Formats: sequence, C-alpha cells, structure tokens
Amino acid sequence: MFSRLGAAVAAALLATTVLAHPAQGVQTPAADFNVKDYGAVGNGSASDTAAIDRAITAANAAGGGTVRFPSGTYRSPKSIHMKSNVTLQLDAGATIMGAKGGGYDKPEPNPNDKYQDYGHSHFRNAMIWGDRLTNIGFVGSGTIDGGGALITGNPDSGEADKIISLTRCENLTVSGIKLRRGGHFAMLINGCKNVVSDRLTIDTASDRDGWNVISTTNVTITNGNFAANDDALAFKSDYALGQKLSNGNVKVYDTKLSAKCCNALMFGSETCGDFTGYDFQRIDVKGSNKSGLGLVSMDGSVISDVHYRDITVSGVRSPIMLKVGARKRCGNSPGVGTIKNITYDNITINGASPSFSPTIMGDVDGHVTDVTFTNVKINVPGGNGTTSTNPPSNDRKNYNPNSIGTRPAYGWYVRYADRIRFQGGGVSFTSDDGRPAVIANSSSDITFDGFAWERGGKSPADFVFQNVNGFCVRGSGSPRVTATGSTEGC
Repeated sequence: MFSRLGAAVAAALLATTVLAHPAQGVQTPAADFNVKDYGAVGNGSASDTAAIDRAITAANAAGGGTVRFPSGTYRSPKSIHMKSNVTLQLDAGATIMGAKGGGYDKPEPNPNDKYQDYGHSHFRNAMIWGDRLTNIGFVGSGTIDGGGALITGNPDSGEADKIISLTRCENLTVSGIKLRRGGHFAMLINGCKNVVSDRLTIDTASDRDGWNVISTTNVTITNGNFAANDDALAFKSDYALGQKLSNGNVKVYDTKLSAKCCNALMFGSETCGDFTGYDFQRIDVKGSNKSGLGLVSMDGSVISDVHYRDITVSGVRSPIMLKVGARKRCGNSPGVGTIKNITYDNITINGASPSFSPTIMGDVDGHVTDVTFTNVKINVPGGNGTTSTNPPSNDRKNYNPNSIGTRPAYGWYVRYADRIRFQGGGVSFTSDDGRPAVIANSSSDITFDGFAWERGGKSPADFVFQNVNGFCVRGSGSPRVTATGSTEGC
C-alpha cells in the first residue's frame, strides 16, 4: 500500500513539475481570443479593424494565442497589424472583408524601389501586414476577401494592393482558408523562412497575382488551388529588402494552378538571389496565357536543382520555357546568371499557341546546362507554314515568351545550352506544320533518345543542328537530320 501511495504522490509531483515547466519543444495549448470579445460586430457594415487589432495585441501580450473569428463578415477598411505568436483562426462562415474608404496604411519609403515594381517594393499598404514576425498563422475554413476594394495597379495613399503582406517572417502557417479578390497580390512574402501551407485556396482570377514567394527558404505547399489572372504561383528574388537573398528548399505537391493573363508556375521575373532545391510533384495546370512552366534568370541569379514530376498542363500558350536574360535589374551590380541541373519527369502538355514552342534559350554569356526531360510529351496546335530556320529575334532584357520571335521549330527550340537530354516522350501537332520538330543552335551535347516526333508535310527537315558540338538522335525512328557546323556525338 505504501509503495503504491508513494508512486501516486511521485506521479502527481512529476505532473505538476511538467505543467509548471514544459519540456523543451513541448508547447502548451494556446489561448483563444474571440474578436467579438474585443468589440468586433461581424455584421458586414460596422468597421471591425480596431477590434481585430485589439485581439491580436492581447494574444501577443499573453505570449501567444489564437485570434478566433466566429461566423460572420468582419469589415476591415483599415490595415490589420499582425504580431508574433498569433494565429488568425477563421471559422466556417467567417469572412474578413476589405472595404474602400482610404484607411489603409501608407506605403513605407523604400530606397531600393527602382529595382522592382512598385507592388513588390512596398508592404504596409495591405489589408494585413507584418514585419520581422515569428510563429504566425492564418488557418481555418473561412475567407479573407479584398471585397473589390484592393488596387491592381499602384495605389494612392490610403489604398491597399494586397491581402497579406509579410516581410522577414519565420514559422508561417497558411492552411485551409480562402483568399479572394486580392488586388495586385493575394499574398506576398519576402525574406521569410519556414513556411507551411496546406489546403489553401486563392481566387484572384479577376485581379492579378495569387502568391508571390520572394527570397524565401524552407517552404512546403500541399493541396493548393490557385486561380489567378497574372501569376498563380511565382518564386522570385528581388532587391526590395536591400540585399541579395537566398531562396530554396521548396516543395509543392498536389496543387492546381491556372492563370488567365500570365504565368501558372513561374520562376521570376525578379531573380536577384540564387535559387536551389525545388521539388514540384503532381501539379495540374489548366490555362496560362504566358508560361505554363516558366523558369527564367533575368537579374544574375543561378537557378539550380529544380525538379518537376508527374505534371499535367493544358491550355497554355508557352508550354515550357527556360530563359537566361540580361536585364540585370538588381542593386548588387549583377552579371548574367545561369540555369542548371533541372529535371522534368512524366510531364504531359497540350499547348495553345502555334508560335510559342517549348523553348530553352540560354544567353551567350550564360548557358542553360544539364537539363533532362524524361517522358515529357508535348502537343502543340501547329498550323504554321514553312519558315526560316535561322535563330529568332530575342530581347535579352525581356522575360516574356513573346520576347523571342516565332520559333523556327514547332517542337523544341534550343539555343545556348549544354548537356541537354531528351529521354522518351516527344512532340506532336494537332494541325500540320511546316517547321522541323527540333532545332538546336550554338549548343553542345544535345541528345534525343527514344524521342517521338511528327513530320510536317512541307518541313525541310525533322531535326536541325546548327553549330552544335556533339548531337545525338537515336532510337527515334528515321528522322531527316540536317547538321551545319555541327558534330555527331552518339
């Protein structure tokens, strides 16, 4: 009896000790701070911004907590100020709604704003913003809606152009909620690390960008559904924070993307810092008037170790584009960057433009190197007549697919690239096309192995190699190969 009693007392003492001094790494449950307890009404007409700020301040002062929004519409015509150790929890039926009235915070001055667009340079003119925060979140099943009040261009004083704007944040969670009508950006983060997102929905198809992830490391995005007008999901690195920052260790899985005007899954165009370690799997892209899978280095960055696997793309004007440009719009006097160590595995694409063929366009000062395409199948509309096989025009300072003239191949056009492998897969057209299936120019070590292609009724050749040191076409039927200034390397 004594031993059992002693054991019980010891267990009770141990429990008390654990509760009084939580073990390292064990978090105690965060307190709830209901916005209605701080004066929020949630009727869609009263201004609830001040009450929301009071609840956030109380949660932060308590050492952290969850600011809860019960069902209702919380009108916010002024900026909400996030603080560390605070999570906004939007319950089912809860909406934070933007509103016109000129009450949003003014954009802060930025001595570096000449290096990127206005929207990327200023962060406080937002519905919700925070700087140098840790342990913050936006979770639940509710909505944050710009309400048609956010600006898609450069806002005047008191106007906002983004829903969520976060700089230099650490440990960010964004899950379950919906962001809609975001103005220029539904969400913009810059200089952050340790970001987790699951089941996030973005609808900015009537506005501009979905989510811009800028100069950020350690990111996991799963089960997203992003429909934008401009860029749906873009990874960038600009000079807005006054320095060249690293980017990488990013995973995006099981996500749906679409973009009316512009790019679906995009690197750039702002590319000051280097990018490395990106893994994209099971992505479904439906619609993009520019790039479906776009990868550009315009401002001196080295982009490496990017991997695409099990991706379907349809209704895009430019199926795949890799481009090294020489815009050099960065404050650290950059040179020309490069793109290297990229893989594409099990990709199926249906393009929507006869002009924007899949393209690898390096730069004379920065080649694209070491890219492997395995089982990448691309169908294009075709329908062009026979054209010159000379290199198309190319604006080195422009990242858009139309910066390169009509490609002289209906399939792959490759220039200034080395060690490029095509294994399986192939290219096809819907309507007969007079251009070759492939043209490679000013490159080296270009291999097509088991690559399928279609022959245009009036095409001068099937594979054209111009000044290519070491080309190889094998296991790919009986193509007509034209080689000038080139050597075979099978």
